[in-house]
Amino acid sequence: MPAVLESLKALVAIDSGSRDLEGLARIAELIARRLAAAGMSVQTLPAQAPSGDPQHRAGTVGSMVLARKPGSGQRKVLLIAHMDTVYERGIGVKQPFRIDGDRAYGPGISDDKGGVALVLHTVELLERMHFTDYAELAVLINGDEEIGSIGSAQTLARLGREYDAVFSFEGGGFESDMVRLATSAIASVELHVKGKASHAGGAPEMGRNALVELAHQILQTRGFGEADKGLKINWTMASAGRVRNVIPADAQARADVRALDNADLDRLEARLREAVKDKLIPDTEVTLAFTRGRPAFRANAASRVLAQHAQSVFKDLGMPLEIRERATGGGTDAAYAGLDPKGGVLESFGLRGFGAHSNDSEYIVIGSIAPRLTLATRMVMDVGSGKVAW
Repeated sequence: MPAVLESLKALVAIDSGSRDLEGLARIAELIARRLAAAGMSVQTLPAQAPSGDPQHRAGTVGSMVLARKPGSGQRKVLLIAHMDTVYERGIGVKQPFRIDGDRAYGPGISDDKGGVALVLHTVELLERMHFTDYAELAVLINGDEEIGSIGSAQTLARLGREYDAVFSFEGGGFESDMVRLATSAIASVELHVKGKASHAGGAPEMGRNALVELAHQILQTRGFGEADKGLKINWTMASAGRVRNVIPADAQARADVRALDNADLDRLEARLREAVKDKLIPDTEVTLAFTRGRPAFRANAASRVLAQHAQSVFKDLGMPLEIRERATGGGTDAAYAGLDPKGGVLESFGLRGFGAHSNDSEYIVIGSIAPRLTLATRMVMDVGSGKVAW
């Protein structure tokens, strides 16, 4: 446990926001060095956003650290986590690593530097035990998860087709330990309204108020979610106008969309496109872009076998482990690894914690370190050696 805490302190000390390429290079170097010292062959792979991405448009994003080690066992096991965070550069000075009771605090410590630390120590523990009874052990740590894994998605999907088991090290619960068999699909909606400018005091009737039309569109679509199906749409960003005394000719808004099933995104998009035809202000032009991001992760039979075995490992420790069947709104890289998997994919091997994306209140539970490290190590050993069959 003290060694893991030291690793967490070192990881948290490096600012590694998704757009901080310098910080991401530094943390990637630390991770690569640790994995190489544990006997793995390591590559640092550059990553690029696709040309069609609406935000990044073929820009460079954080690299991936890919490490492999062959063994003599039956199955290939892949451990995945991400090193990027949502925070701006400088957050580490303002909110440094600290310990308060059974909690360790720091930016990104729960999401997902705790997962990275567990991956490093799992590999190192197996090396110290001289355990190689797996066909191959691999690690993939990416640097663009918080912006949708736009540069690493294809690599994650390819590796998911190659490895018998993929364990993703996002947070392992809050009040109790868990593993997850489902995560949400994520999409974004961009709404643009084109109107006509006019003097707001002298001739407002000559204009076509894009802001008012935008408000109409937001109000008539805000209830399109279906809570019972886990389908959510929330308008989160909007802008219009540049000066107070001009009727705005342009307005735009963005919404965040979550779904448990990828097909629900198709239904929502169709409903939105039909709805925006109903305009409040004549002679305005309304356009809508619906961009699919991370798909939903849905477990297969092999994933369920892995979850049951994880539960049995915790039972050996005298501890309960929840198997969570339903997504709660978050999307993870398990979805890409699970698009067409060779075997099983299982999420939430990270530490218990809380406060992801919340600056000074993000923490991990120190007492979860030993059992979660035991779980990860045992799963590699049992699956790699062929003890777990599906």
